[in-house]
Amino acid sequence: MTGPAAVPACDVLYADVRRRDPVRPAVLVDVREPDEVADVRADGARIHVPFSTVSQHLDEIPRDQPVLVICAAGSRSQAVAAHLLANGWSDVANVAGGMNAWERAGLPVRHGAYGGPEDPDPFT
Repeated sequence: MTGPAAVPACDVLYADVRRRDPVRPAVLVDVREPDEVADVRADGARIHVPFSTVSQHLDEIPRDQPVLVICAAGSRSQAVAAHLLANGWSDVANVAGGMNAWERAGLPVRHGAYGGPEDPDPFT
């Protein structure tokens, strides 16, 4: 994956605010591998495209909404954000610090398998 040298980034607190924006919410795209997502995931992450398969699943990432890309620490999500920007997405940012920072900040997370109407599995 290649992309522009400068990739916009935001911290996890701003990412949480953006994903809950009542007017134009950002889509949180988790690019970690399935085992990482099953362990812990940001509450509200509704798109999962594993880093290893991003190129094959670009059509699953919306172009008409702000996109925030998250991984464990920020390096994979930075690469994916750069790739999206290089391929026509215009409102994309890397979530700096990733899920490690998300959890440290005490932001809402889910653990374990998906289930129930309040926590449907968006990744299947």
